[in-house]
Amino acid sequence: MKFPTYDEAEELKRAWTDKFVRVRPGHAEYERFAGKVGRVVTVNYGGRAIVDFADGAWYDIPATDAYLELMPAEEAKDKYDATANSAQKLPGRQG
Repeated sequence: MKFPTYDEAEELKRAWTDKFVRVRPGHAEYERFAGKVGRVVTVNYGGRAIVDFADGAWYDIPATDAYLELMPAEEAKDKYDATANSAQKLPGRQG
């Protein structure tokens, strides 16, 4: 994957940010996410989507159709728990 220009990175941000995604099969390094639904928090200037799989961590995955597939919000709502992570506007108290 080539390093994107500033304009290309901004376009990737507009296309992927706040979308529900699933990792496409066929990439051994991302097999641990098989069957999981994540939400793209943002896209960095290296062209990688920062994805929250509601497990307490964020992962950077190339922001391309070769690695990620968009999911309809209606389908993803049952499979993604937005309260299970720290990426909330107003997270609940901890401890």
